[in-house]
Amino acid sequence: MARISVAARLPDFPWDSLSAAKEKAASHPDGIVNLSVGTPVDPVAQIIQDALVSVSDQPGYPTTIGTAALRTAAIDALARRYGVTGIDVDAVLPAIGTKEMIAWLPTLLGLGKDDLVVIPELAYPTYEVGALLAGARITRADGLNRLGPENASLVFVNSPSNPTGKVLPVDHLRKVVAWARERGAVVVSDECYLGLTWEAEAVSILDPRVSDGDHTDLLAVHSLSKTSNLASYRAGFVTGDPVLVNDLLEVRKHAGMMVPLPIQAAMTVALGDDEHENVQRERYRARRTELKSAIEKAGFTVDHSEAGLYLWATRGEPCRDTVDWLAERGILAAPGEFYGPGGSQHVRIALTATDERIHAAAQRLSS
Repeated sequence: MARISVAARLPDFPWDSLSAAKEKAASHPDGIVNLSVGTPVDPVAQIIQDALVSVSDQPGYPTTIGTAALRTAAIDALARRYGVTGIDVDAVLPAIGTKEMIAWLPTLLGLGKDDLVVIPELAYPTYEVGALLAGARITRADGLNRLGPENASLVFVNSPSNPTGKVLPVDHLRKVVAWARERGAVVVSDECYLGLTWEAEAVSILDPRVSDGDHTDLLAVHSLSKTSNLASYRAGFVTGDPVLVNDLLEVRKHAGMMVPLPIQAAMTVALGDDEHENVQRERYRARRTELKSAIEKAGFTVDHSEAGLYLWATRGEPCRDTVDWLAERGILAAPGEFYGPGGSQHVRIALTATDERIHAAAQRLSS
């Protein structure tokens, strides 16, 4: 029997193509300013580190569903921070980072070759990867009416957006929910950047103004990587429709997909503490202010970017030319084509660098 390669279904890993630009940027006399990825660089709050250590001597297996304390902390945080209510304690499921959850959701929900997955026109690459892993069909569409009579099985939305920082208003999200429900589709909302808004109000798909308090066929995916600097912890969760969450739980139990207990303890504390989140948000706000001003003074146009950790910028030229222009100044950015054909003239510039490196980038752009 011929071996079937799952990897053959997948595109090349985009960041592998940046090696030449990265080498050029690294040759700058003052070193590289790597703004191509959204990797946190700031310290993990001490209370979170302490929580991690507090259960490090427990040898038993954790439960897939997670501790009641973690799930309650998630519910309370969503209500306190984002006004989301009506979530049952059994409708929260921790994940080994939200990239893992997003990549496997189509498979875990039982999608296959007869199913259509809708992803944003400019999108985090893992939405496409998740559909490909399940063998499902994919289409890019922000305006769902463009799909005509065709039914979809799953719709991914991402607000605030990676890469553009665009925020979808309540009315737009309501239309997505209505469209999906008319067709029996599941809506999965990636809300990784919901806590990082600058110039617009971002709302959850589970917000009562969007869902009317009915979470049927709705899932919201949340990450602690960005707002709590827990990327290395792989800490996230999914919540929403209790039936769908239970379906995910049953499959994940069989597959051994469980979050380590020390990580669950750290998540519980992080979700219960808003102070460290507020401190981190203000760090990013200051970096954004300095970098956005420098980018615009250098002749770029910054589009959208009302929220999140990126500036979606253009010089009106092919994105790889812009990547090279920045690399000559020791700055590495991600070409917009990574996120879809509509990004061919933009670059995504991350705010996830130290104050010193952001300041260095700003100075290079102004010289």
